[in-house]
Amino acid sequence: MLDHQYPYPEFEARRSILAGILLAIITCGIYSLYWQYKQMDTLNAWLGRNDYSFWLWFFVCILTCGLFGIYYEYKMACGINEIQHNKGMYVDSSLPVICVLLAIFGVGIASLAIQQYQINKLYGDTSDG
Repeated sequence: MLDHQYPYPEFEARRSILAGILLAIITCGIYSLYWQYKQMDTLNAWLGRNDYSFWLWFFVCILTCGLFGIYYEYKMACGINEIQHNKGMYVDSSLPVICVLLAIFGVGIASLAIQQYQINKLYGDTSDG
């Protein structure tokens, strides 16, 4: 499918989950900030709203010692569910809870990976690429 058929270009949104995890580890988490930014940008486009602000998330996470990040994991998973519902796709209602639990237990990278898997599904085939 051509990128112009989607509200956000596929080449910008679709990411390799394995590469994302490896880059996040190699860069000591710096890549995960970029990954989070791209996911927020993608969800905003698919929803047609500006629900997710990277800089708000970034600075409020710092001020709240990461607690706001847990809320944002929930909020982003709910946004993914909304997009899936709007597209007539299967909606995993446990996604927000799973993402919150992963964030609480300090494995936010796993939450990023799960959310990326769901975002990749918006573009069709769910292979890692």
